[in-house]
Amino acid sequence: QLQLVESGGGLVQPGGSLRLSCAASGYTMTYYVIGWFRQAPGKEREGVSCIASSGGYTNYPDSVRGRFTISRDNAKNTVYLQMTSLRPDDTATYYCAAAPLGNACSPSGMTNWGKGTLVTISS
Repeated sequence: QLQLVESGGGLVQPGGSLRLSCAASGYTMTYYVIGWFRQAPGKEREGVSCIASSGGYTNYPDSVRGRFTISRDNAKNTVYLQMTSLRPDDTATYYCAAAPLGNACSPSGMTNWGKGTLVTISS
């Protein structure tokens, strides 16, 4: 079964950058859509970005467009989320998740989840 482990979270000052990694094991992630989601305390989980097996991607919501970039290295079975110009409202636990091809890249469509990595943006 595909297992996902996130890393790279931490405390960063506003305006800073972080790169999150999502490493897969147990199965190749090549046949999965991979997404990054985040959840802040007291808020619903929201999508941040998705990347198809071919490398095509969709970024959402508007609040991260132009600041976050998703990429994948299938040879390393790893997906990355490069985050720049970070803001305090980016503070959340970030989750990596996988969906079989054909499933929507949404919280309800994902079938495998990592445990998350905490990102805190604060001065």
